Amino acid sequence: MQAYVVNRSLDACNKFTSCDEIWSFCYSKDKKVPEEFEGEFGYGDIWTWTALCADTKLIASWLVGDRSATTAKLFINDLASRLSSRIQRTTDGYKIYIDAVERAFGMDIDYAMPVKIYSDDAMKEKRYSPVVCTGAEKRIIQGKPDLKYTSTSYTERQNLTMRMSMRRFTRLTNAFSKKVENHCHAIALYFMYYNFARIHKTLRVTPAMEASISNHVWAIEEILSLMP
Repeated sequence: MQAYVVNRSLDACNKFTSCDEIWSFCYSKDKKVPEEFEGEFGYGDIWTWTALCADTKLIASWLVGDRSATTAKLFINDLASRLSSRIQRTTDGYKIYIDAVERAFGMDIDYAMPVKIYSDDAMKEKRYSPVVCTGAEKRIIQGKPDLKYTSTSYTERQNLTMRMSMRRFTRLTNAFSKKVENHCHAIALYFMYYNFARIHKTLRVTPAMEASISNHVWAIEEILSLMP
């Protein structure tokens, strides 16, 4: 499955960065994809990978693709190319991150994973509701990360912001994307608006202003003026 990359973010990020991937689907859910489109990217599950700077709340890199190791490597390589200094990185327990980070950063990173522990009581699991998380174990993967800052809370909160801000990410509706190209364009507009035009409630400025790559809140007209 080929990743559809429309990732053109920013070369600005502070020390603490967390990454995650959020699920959506295009055309139809996987189990209802027509036989002639099975295995073709753009039909069924779609994943959006994001890298969030915990200090500035800036989305420094993003990618739309599947959830394979190949896509993980593309995403992490892109993030590494945008960083000018050593960072502490946090991801969830998805194992394919480990090899992707090692290949992209080598020894030049402090990396830890908070691995969540879930209840094994299958009777408590319901549709659209995962089993209860009973705890988390922080694991050092590379370097000397400060475990006090090992958390995916910020990026998981960003996932909620995406679902609340883009109708095509809303579950149990018919607003899902019908074409993967339109899906990617909508996400590109969202991240441009999020980074440059949306005032973050915690920061009281935009993430781009907090990261010192913009000196003002962008108007919608400015964003539209970037179009050819």
